[in-house]
Amino acid sequence: MQWTKVLGLGLGAAALLGLGIILGHFAIPKKANSPAPSISAPQDLDLEILETVMGQLDAHRIRENLRELSREPHLASSPRDEDLVQLLLQRWKDPESGLDSAEAFTYEVLLSFPSQEQPNVVDIVGPTGDIIHSCHRTEENVTGEQGGPDVIQPYAAYAPSGNPQGLLVYANHGTEDDFKELQTQGIKLEGTIALTRYGGVGRGDKAVNAAKHGVAGVLVYTDPADINDGLSSPSETFPNSWYLPPSGVERGSYYKYFGDPLTPYLPAIPSSFRLDLANISGFPPIPTQPIGFQDARDLLCQVNVSVYNRLELRNSSNVLGIIRGAVEPDRYVLYGNHRDSWVHGAVDPSSGTAVLLELSRVLGTLLKKGTWRPRRSIVFASWGAEEFGLIGSTEFTEEFFNKLQERTVAYINVDIAVFANATLRVQGTPPVQSVVFSATKEIRSPGPGDLSIYDNWIRYFNRSSPVYGLVPSLGSLGAGSDYAPFIHFLGISSMDIAYTYDRSKTSARIYPTYHTAFDTFDYVDKFLDPGFSSHQAVARTAGSIILRLSDSFFLPLKVSDYSETLRSFLQAAQQDLGALLEQHSISLGPLVTAVEKFEAEAAALGQRISMLQKGSPDPLQVRMLNDQLMLLERSFLNPRAFPEERYYSHVLWAARTGSVATFPGLSNACSRANDTASGSEAWAEVQRQLSIVVTALEGAAATLRPVADL
Repeated sequence: MQWTKVLGLGLGAAALLGLGIILGHFAIPKKANSPAPSISAPQDLDLEILETVMGQLDAHRIRENLRELSREPHLASSPRDEDLVQLLLQRWKDPESGLDSAEAFTYEVLLSFPSQEQPNVVDIVGPTGDIIHSCHRTEENVTGEQGGPDVIQPYAAYAPSGNPQGLLVYANHGTEDDFKELQTQGIKLEGTIALTRYGGVGRGDKAVNAAKHGVAGVLVYTDPADINDGLSSPSETFPNSWYLPPSGVERGSYYKYFGDPLTPYLPAIPSSFRLDLANISGFPPIPTQPIGFQDARDLLCQVNVSVYNRLELRNSSNVLGIIRGAVEPDRYVLYGNHRDSWVHGAVDPSSGTAVLLELSRVLGTLLKKGTWRPRRSIVFASWGAEEFGLIGSTEFTEEFFNKLQERTVAYINVDIAVFANATLRVQGTPPVQSVVFSATKEIRSPGPGDLSIYDNWIRYFNRSSPVYGLVPSLGSLGAGSDYAPFIHFLGISSMDIAYTYDRSKTSARIYPTYHTAFDTFDYVDKFLDPGFSSHQAVARTAGSIILRLSDSFFLPLKVSDYSETLRSFLQAAQQDLGALLEQHSISLGPLVTAVEKFEAEAAALGQRISMLQKGSPDPLQVRMLNDQLMLLERSFLNPRAFPEERYYSHVLWAARTGSVATFPGLSNACSRANDTASGSEAWAEVQRQLSIVVTALEGAAATLRPVADL
């Protein structure tokens, strides 16, 4: 079975981020006893401190953090969300385990909510308009936690209100091809209601594709085949197992972009320009509503969908906690997760916040005892309103764009810390691979046996590297969590860390209770991670990476690992696009040369670093090399590369719609130009995208050359 959902439109909370007050003064000692920065200091990673941190990260404390965080629903801008802001501030200002400073900063942003006075409804109606059956407006209260007053009705955030009525048409995933196939079969789509299931395309794309074919409304449901391994009876689902109950409904944002819809590229602060509501783009064009697979089975014939979503301006806060660096306070290692959830959010996002709180407690305790202070500054972040479209983190990057680009070493994201308890899963850009591998080789994996996290990981996700042999595989970063504005908009090396399931034992696309009222503490405690050893493993992995990035004299970012990615992209272009491009007199020669230049400069920089590591280098010289490592990712940005997109400017990791696994701009352009004539605008765009990639790669190679060389 497949499930339908309706898009919801809402006016959202504003969060005004004043981090500049903190970040702007990093280089200035705040108190008489604060360390005065000295670039000549030789401070390096202290393995004893690292071992101490690993030993003090406590699974029981993480469990109790999660119990408190998920005790009540905490939708963005809700009273409970504000309570958690205060909890974070209290923890980070604690005299015995707090940080150097902590502040909450608020933005006024546009969110979307269902009407409390007129709930969204989906009805089956007869020929005379009489209601034959009504879909459930709420999920079944199986544990006493699904029926509370703060449990938001299932809805599609940012979907427009409306009351479409029409014949029901099953449209699979709601892709463009799905709707074309229906038309090919002679099915009239004008004025119908499309029943679609999650997957295939993004939530909002289902409504966009449907509207192109005259569909009046969209329903979205979760198919138990996609998430429950086909199991659907109440006895087989939560609270008797980890599978989704038949009444479960996945909520979500249907907004195409990320950030506050009213202030694209500007922080949502009082002085910023705001769009008129009529000029906002990226919202679903037709009413949309999510439903459970139990109701999806009952929908027949004529359906009436009533959506009463509304937009609201709301305040939403980010909370930032700072540990100032002793030697390089103007270099930041950022570690973040969002705080808001659709309902209780024990897995998403509170598993990550529980880990964040424990990690900051351990580091804060060492800080307050005077045992340790990092070489570089560490910034802990709790983002607001992520579920509505990465709003808090995006507003932060918009407000502090220049400062963050100039000073941020890396961004570490831990959103859902534990999907399941089988193995580590890391997504990230190539330069972070080395530090992740180094960290995971030194930490014992949960469970029986004596494997490291690295050795356990390689059993589940691996690839053959021409340089290293068989290694764990890092996934690439899309736009599914708060790392998105850091990598796509700012060009900051980023990673996302989680424990996940054994893919050979389940076909679930994500943990089954995702974005439903069944994502509770007991769900985690009984089914996902009894004992919380996987949460502890994630805390140790993230903690080790933070210490290595913040304390190491030489930054542990290995830029030569980008060479493998670039070479694979080049080979895909040559093998799958070369003949086509040649037919249109487009040569890949400049791209070959650019990749070779990068490979040579990356290898040369690695040799210079190795030589310096053998001696007693001038710290200023090391600082210059570290800046080259830090700034490499920025060289792949071109803000004009993808004018049809928003915030996507990284020419290697932008969204790829073409079928060839190569540079996304080139792949996408070739896919669009394939059936057009030579000399068309589509082929001109192919040439433009090729030039963009070549220029970026040449710029990256130049970034890696000795700083005195232009």
